[in-house]
Amino acid sequence: MILDYKGISVFYTSAGNGQPIVLLHGFLENHTMWSKLEIELSKTNLVICIDLLGHGKTDCLGYIHTMEDMAEIVQAVLYNLKIDKSIFITHSMGGYVALAFAEKYPQHVLGICLANSTAKADTVERKLNRDRAIKAVKQNYKTFVSMAVTNLFAKTNQDRFKTEIEKVKQEALKTPLQGIIAALEGMKIRLDRTSIMKNSSFSKLLIIGTEDPIMTQANLVQEAKESEANYIEISGGHMSYIENEVFFLQEIVRFVDFINF
Repeated sequence: MILDYKGISVFYTSAGNGQPIVLLHGFLENHTMWSKLEIELSKTNLVICIDLLGHGKTDCLGYIHTMEDMAEIVQAVLYNLKIDKSIFITHSMGGYVALAFAEKYPQHVLGICLANSTAKADTVERKLNRDRAIKAVKQNYKTFVSMAVTNLFAKTNQDRFKTEIEKVKQEALKTPLQGIIAALEGMKIRLDRTSIMKNSSFSKLLIIGTEDPIMTQANLVQEAKESEANYIEISGGHMSYIENEVFFLQEIVRFVDFINF
């Protein structure tokens, strides 16, 4: 479905009936990453998948897509669907968006699962890496996307998941250059929202990859403890929903069932 928002098209899907669940993808991803989880959850819930700004079938809104900008299109979709309270299941950048949403619309959040994500802001080093990435993607778009996707997987899994990596690359290549740069700029300046995680009453779950090359396992475990959030450590890198699919699906369903109980 398409929603007109400030003169651009925002794409989303809606399937099933019941408790609303919002699925928010990560950087270089789109709603298709959730296909298996959507099928499972929509058996007993209303599942909404949203293509974030400059990703999938959603247009770019500007040259910097802040996490707040992203959160506003999520709210626009939910308002259009007349949805009040939702559970948010997120991957990577999607987690940053969900926390920005929770800061502005806390009354609409029942729970947030951060899969391979963090409430912390970028470190100085990470911001420099974002700038390097912007430069690299401007110089060679396809090479950047190929390397960026491959490096999300644990090194020990890169041969094993060659077919899946190729599929992720093909979806990532649908992301326009402006969308990539705008997201990198937005992630670079995002706010630290550890206080939102710590002080909010909604249900919280962190899914942590033991070999995540982007989010260090020990740091995320410490973050979960400080936020009094439940957390699950699963083998694999940054792409837990692929590298440990069965366990990932199982834990998401368990989290949703716990909130719905």
